[in-house]
Amino acid sequence: MDSQANKNRSNEAEKEYLEHTLSFAGKELSRAKTSGDDIKSAIISAKKEMRESTTHTIGSLWGSEAFEALAALNQYANPINDQVIELEENENKILRLENILKSPYFARIDFLYADEPKDTLPQPMYIGRTSLKDNKSHHMYIYDWRSPIASVFYRFVTGEAYYDAPGGRTCGTLVFKRQFEIKNGVMEYYFDADVQIVDEFLRKLLAKNTSSHMKAIVETIQKEQDIVIRDMENDLMMVQGVAGSGKTSIALHRAAYLLYQGLSSHLLANNILIISPNTFFEQYISRVLPDLGEDNVASAVFEEIAGKVIGAKKIELRDEYLEKMLTAKTVPAACFLKERLELKTSLFFADIIDRFVAEIPNWFIEIPDIDYAGQSIISAKQIRRKLNSSALAHPLGVILKQIEEHIMETVYDVHRVHRNHAELKRIKNKLKGFSSLNAKKLYRFLFTDGYCLKNLLNQIPEEVIKITAANLNSKTIAYDDVAALLYLKLKLYGTEEYKAIRHALIDEAQDYYPLHYLIFGLLLKKAKYTILGDYNQTLLKEEDISLYERIAGILDKPKSVLVTMDKSFRSTNEILSFCAKFLAKETLIKSFNRQGEEPQVHIAPSKADLGKMLIIEAKRLSAAGYQSVALIVKTALNAKNLYQEMMKMGEEITINLIGYEIDKGISIDKKISIDKEISMDKEPSTDKELSGIFIIPVYLAKGLEFDAVLICDTDDEDYHGMDKKLSEEDKKFFYIAGTRALHHLGVFSLKPFL
Repeated sequence: MDSQANKNRSNEAEKEYLEHTLSFAGKELSRAKTSGDDIKSAIISAKKEMRESTTHTIGSLWGSEAFEALAALNQYANPINDQVIELEENENKILRLENILKSPYFARIDFLYADEPKDTLPQPMYIGRTSLKDNKSHHMYIYDWRSPIASVFYRFVTGEAYYDAPGGRTCGTLVFKRQFEIKNGVMEYYFDADVQIVDEFLRKLLAKNTSSHMKAIVETIQKEQDIVIRDMENDLMMVQGVAGSGKTSIALHRAAYLLYQGLSSHLLANNILIISPNTFFEQYISRVLPDLGEDNVASAVFEEIAGKVIGAKKIELRDEYLEKMLTAKTVPAACFLKERLELKTSLFFADIIDRFVAEIPNWFIEIPDIDYAGQSIISAKQIRRKLNSSALAHPLGVILKQIEEHIMETVYDVHRVHRNHAELKRIKNKLKGFSSLNAKKLYRFLFTDGYCLKNLLNQIPEEVIKITAANLNSKTIAYDDVAALLYLKLKLYGTEEYKAIRHALIDEAQDYYPLHYLIFGLLLKKAKYTILGDYNQTLLKEEDISLYERIAGILDKPKSVLVTMDKSFRSTNEILSFCAKFLAKETLIKSFNRQGEEPQVHIAPSKADLGKMLIIEAKRLSAAGYQSVALIVKTALNAKNLYQEMMKMGEEITINLIGYEIDKGISIDKKISIDKEISMDKEPSTDKELSGIFIIPVYLAKGLEFDAVLICDTDDEDYHGMDKKLSEEDKKFFYIAGTRALHHLGVFSLKPFL
């Protein structure tokens, strides 16, 4: 009876606290809306006053009273700008309060500080996605999940605990820990948390269907993940995480945490950059930070960065190059593409470019004598002396520009006397001829000039030189030249494009090469890094744990750390055990221990039968309630062929095709019935592209997760030696494809598998 009475009192107390919290949040929301209306009215009024009061000054902007006229305009414009900023902040506050009214908090901890008397009652603290405070009474209704005290919830069970804050470490006792499920302002349930119950809660969450976008996971962050999220000590945080360990999600939560800490360190959203593997993945993760109440930070793929810095209009995407490797007609052709890329993204090739840049003043710049109407201004010998004396101070292109400006100062002094405009124009053109460096033109010289071929490229295979020289005649920059050309441009001119970036998050780290990391170091000189990868998911090159040692060596940051996440939270035990067969024996991968059905292997007698079996299985899974059913194939070409094969069958089924049209970039067919004509959209849909049934190549599926996965093309045409033994490369494709599945995995083949 006493136990039930205590439970009832606890229920009433929690309901009462929720009501008080929602009531206060509701009042704050009303005040914020009223304030917003007042600010809007003030802006309208100020604009009207500005129009009426400054009309007479507009005509004088170009007259003698221009300064006074502009000052009068600024007198009105500055307050309006301030009010617009205030309105934006108020709109954000309204959105935050509306979200609080839906789900104010998800946890409670009762913490007793070590320096308090023993008979002191512990302080209850409620934790949510954002804070809520009564500024009059100073009562904290809700603590932000990123606050120092909230780390106690993530890192400790009841007993001795501590948290680190800017003022130092605070010790005490975690007396009580509780989790809540509150939806639309209604408390659905809560439970007092210990390890067993928390694991069961997480298991139930993982058993649900996935969504079309990555979700925030603040309610279920694990201790090891929280340590990564809150790390402020290291300049380079590297995470090696197995498939499903949550590394990408943790990186995004880390970005949110850094922005929270930015209140004191002045870190803003425009100081963070996410480098994603492709635009499709960018879209998939785009809602996490807004869900956490933060502005979306800038994100880019490497090719986009390269195009911007180089000034190129067309650049081949990495996945397009990968598609060419995978669909090459012969093994030697595929190997040549692979070796070409590895060579031109190596530190060895970076050294060749460095030596080339050092030789440019001697061999590839024609330095002239400069004279004005026969009067010597500066000799070629003097220019070269200036060039050599400042060679180490700045990039070559910058030094040449400085020399040009210095010469022009002298030229203008002479010009003021002689006023010979034709001579002035001639000198400007002459100077521009040697002071403006064209990176692509110089890169072509590297592969065509006799001196370079003999002295710099003498260890490069002749076939690589020929193919590269031919490719450089195209308007599209081949992917295997992108990094090298970008590195050359940075060595010639540097860049200020990313000088505001103070923290970079780089995902799928294992798919970048050494030259890429040299480039990141040049682009993001002031940045700290969070780098995430899984060497088991490397495509078309071999990697191991030493990858991170090489990255640390190249980026050369004062403090770096490698964190290993070996527990997968995505797939069931059965799926994970099946996929582990494709990993090297020494690879350790732990399961969160969620039970499910065994993966099924289906053998079809013909390709037509295979298509029918896939349709039947996809429809069955969809009818069973799976919201996303992915038919994963090895290449975009296979995806297109399978799609067309299934179209011919006339079944009533809606299938989405996600893939690349070669030389066209990403194309998304959203909600296309197989009895309808394919129409390609240039940009991915931002809404339901990961809902329903769809076909996707394995390299675009990396980083994503689906309720059910059907691996479709497991025959010896696509997986070399399938009837005997999978290659190490093919094993990685199977591991990547299989670990996309949350609940169901099926393998479809034309002959016995494994």
